[in-house]
Amino acid sequence: QVQLVESGGGLVQAGGSLGLSCAASGSILSISAMGWYRQAPGKQRELVAQIVSGGSTNYADSVRGRFTISRDNAKNTVYLQMNSLKPEDTAVYYCNAIGVAVALRPFASWGQGTQVTVSS
Repeated sequence: QVQLVESGGGLVQAGGSLGLSCAASGSILSISAMGWYRQAPGKQRELVAQIVSGGSTNYADSVRGRFTISRDNAKNTVYLQMNSLKPEDTAVYYCNAIGVAVALRPFASWGQGTQVTVSS
């Protein structure tokens, strides 16, 4: 079983910055991709940013240029630096990891979610 533990988030004024981190633990053989999703009240969960094992990244159009995703493969940890935050970035942010666990079992795990609130 693979667990994801998130940290960071909180309340910030518009234009401010916040950082999120997510550490994966458990019987992990390899992680092919880690990412951040978010879900605002009344809306569907959406991809914010993703980074694959080779280092390639993918961002939602709404955050490109403001958010930066990075990863420490040795620590199985992914980070999201959020700058120039807007009220519309307010949501619960979820970490996601996809990979292979012991016995070559594929996994797709989610963190518990962390609240990000941007005040205007």
